Amino acid sequence: PVTRFESISAVIDAIEAYQPDCVITVGQAAGRAAITPERVAINVDDFRIPDNGGNQPIDEPIIEQGPDAYFSSLPIKRIAQTLHESGIPCQVSNSAGTFVCNHLFYGVQHYLRDKSIRHGFVHIPLLPEQATDGNHPSMSLDMIVAGLKLVAQVVIEHESDVVVSGGQIC
Repeated sequence: PVTRFESISAVIDAIEAYQPDCVITVGQAAGRAAITPERVAINVDDFRIPDNGGNQPIDEPIIEQGPDAYFSSLPIKRIAQTLHESGIPCQVSNSAGTFVCNHLFYGVQHYLRDKSIRHGFVHIPLLPEQATDGNHPSMSLDMIVAGLKLVAQVVIEHESDVVVSGGQIC
């Protein structure tokens, strides 16, 4: 759900029910043309618009007294490299934003901080039928599905990342 607190609760309930070895949370990001594994989640909610529950926090911590940030425990550069080599647009993202996706990423990382379950967040582009105004990039459902399958495969097969530059200049 695209609601502040319910998003974290829903994922935690699923983790407790299924006891996975790893968790990949996914959300859409209008404006992104590629699949983007996120590097870091920050401890701030600053919603430009209300979420689906009407919440619109401004500059509020996600977890009071929580650390400033959590990094993904997934091999994000290996994911980007594998998808790129497969012809699927992908790049590492250094900001999950400050809306529900970042909230979910941070909250799940906080929950998993003392557990041996790897977790990370991946943003996907809009579908073509969602990008109707012509101002937003999109990706076909088939390509998104193929990309997410590869993300899961990389996460299952590799715990360590590759040492390649994934940085950006501004």
